[in-house]
Amino acid sequence: MVITGVLYFLNVWYNYYNYSIILSMPKQITPDVYIGDPIHHWQIEEYEQHDRSGWWYLLMSVIAIGCFLYGIATNNFMFSLIIALIAIIFYLQHHQKPLSLDFKITDTGVIIGSKFYPYAELDVFYIVYAPPEVKTLFFETSSGLRPNIDIPLLNYDPVEIRETLLEFLTEDLEKEKE
Repeated sequence: MVITGVLYFLNVWYNYYNYSIILSMPKQITPDVYIGDPIHHWQIEEYEQHDRSGWWYLLMSVIAIGCFLYGIATNNFMFSLIIALIAIIFYLQHHQKPLSLDFKITDTGVIIGSKFYPYAELDVFYIVYAPPEVKTLFFETSSGLRPNIDIPLLNYDPVEIRETLLEFLTEDLEKEKE
């Protein structure tokens, strides 16, 4: 009887959990998705590409080769395979340029590339503005599984962006850092 109750509870929790994840996913923009009227629009890069020196690559190569050889010497081939895959990913990532994405703030949500985030899925926003190093807009999502969304402000006026977003979201004034 106890096992049946536990299994029932796990089934209900699993279905609720998966349903809540599906509900909090960003929507793919299709003709039937209403995205509203754009208020602000600019281009952002898909991710920030880090500039690393030759010394960094040399040091990481030595560490990767050392770990790879250690895995071979100890017959831990899975470890060596993982190290090799990580090295390949770093190599490919270094030689790939980030895509340019459209970012739009509309009257119903936020658009990043081809994904639409309705305001109902965003809890709060905050702006970290310490020019010239940091000029970033952050959105905290309702889902605990999805990370915060960070958008570079580039040369756009943070006061104007803030005033627009205050009409739809609350601002987290406690956050001061990235």
